[in-house]
Amino acid sequence: MSALDVIDLTVHLGGRRVLHDIDLSVETGEFVGLIGPNGAGKTTLLRSILGLIRTENGRVDVDGRTGAQARSRIGYVPQRHEFAWDFPISVEDAVMTGRIRRIGWLRRPGVADFDAVAEALERVHMDHLRARPVGELSGGQRQRVLVARALALRPRLLLLDEPFTGLDMPTQELLIELFRDLAAEDKAVLMTTHDLVGALHECSRLCLINRTIIADGTASTLNDPEIWMRAFDVKATNPLLKTLGVSA
Repeated sequence: MSALDVIDLTVHLGGRRVLHDIDLSVETGEFVGLIGPNGAGKTTLLRSILGLIRTENGRVDVDGRTGAQARSRIGYVPQRHEFAWDFPISVEDAVMTGRIRRIGWLRRPGVADFDAVAEALERVHMDHLRARPVGELSGGQRQRVLVARALALRPRLLLLDEPFTGLDMPTQELLIELFRDLAAEDKAVLMTTHDLVGALHECSRLCLINRTIIADGTASTLNDPEIWMRAFDVKATNPLLKTLGVSA
């Protein structure tokens, strides 16, 4: 079943076309890596799916829903610098902010909200730090808080924007295992990442993007060096191709 359908999406920012003719589907049970160079439009695409950026044309469906109904089914993990870590709140309170859309701005959390937060913290192995101020966390702990914040919504679709940047290997392994488990539980996971080798090994499917979709398929089918050269705008002699095992 398709959890996400992006159909003929085009986005202009500052008078410049940054995405065009984007068609992308993610099925439940898939862990999809969205790969491309800096400036390729990866984060813009995630924000467009979330409805945070106005699109020129096209449509985004989540579980067959559009607009606010679609967004209520999405969990989003932004890049770490986008969260106000100096704000004086606890880990538990930070994760609870992920449920604001369900709770409402002027209502207090109920039992179901606290249960969802506790479950999310346990999944990222942060339940023992629920009372700690977020400003005292390490980089890896902060990333796990952002993941828990997204999971607290109990989403059908999880969007991850560069979740491994600056993390140590144990934290990366913990999160990779969690993302694979979520896909196995019939969630859909779409992740942007610069870890190309890791994505080749861990993702069930890869989508190469550079303002438009260049190629889409499993790692074993993306063995033509030409598509990687187009996606990253590099020559056939670039070491990237050899690293990926697709050199001409």
